[in-house]
This record gives sequence, C-alpha cells and structure tokens, in this order.
Amino acid sequence: VQLQASGGGLVQAGGSLRLSCAASGLSLSMYDMGWFRQAPGKEREFVAAITRGGTSTYYADSVKGRFTISRDNARNTVNLQMNNLKPEDTAVYYCGARLTGLPGMTSRYEYWGQGTLVTVSS
Repeated sequence: VQLQASGGGLVQAGGSLRLSCAASGLSLSMYDMGWFRQAPGKEREFVAAITRGGTSTYYADSVKGRFTISRDNARNTVNLQMNNLKPEDTAVYYCGARLTGLPGMTSRYEYWGQGTLVTVSS
C-alpha cells in the first residue's frame, strides 16, 4: 500500500500549485481523504479533507477560499488546488487516508504519503 504525493515546488506569493495524491494497492474510493502540512519546527496541521464520495469537503480557516480539494475515484487520486499562495503556506504537504474519525484528527489516518515540499517566496 502506497500513497504518492506530488506537485510541490517553488512558487512566488500569489501563485498556484496543484498537488496530487495517487494510491497503489489501495482503493481510495473506500476512504475519506485529507491533506495536512508540516512546516519546519511545527506540528503537522490539517489543511483539507474530502469524504469518500466527494460530497463533503472541509478546510482549515487559513486556506478557505484559496484551496480546493477534489478526488477522482476512477483514477484513484486526490488533488489539492492551491491558489493565491502565501509564504506562510510553505510546508511539506502530506495526503492521508482514513476510514473513521473527524477530518482533522491526524491519529485517525491509517495511510500517509511521503510528502511533497511547497515553498512560497515573498
């Protein structure tokens, strides 16, 4: 079982990036999915989540209106479109898969991707 996060990079403030999370050995359609991020010296924090059917989404206040989570169960992928990026968005971004629990509960995620680095310059 593997989750592979990709799409990170260096972007100027105000720019956009699209992160993707692809799964192998795991059918993402069975899982609620989330994106978290961890900045240097800080704890991993919730960014966004989406239910397994894609009918409900959840966002941290800090990214509402700028980030959009989506999923394509046929392609076994989950995406995070990030617009109007700010320097404070700089972090390693992780995707996770969970069966139960609240979207923001890190401990309830059973599988994690390896992370992809997003750097936003001012």
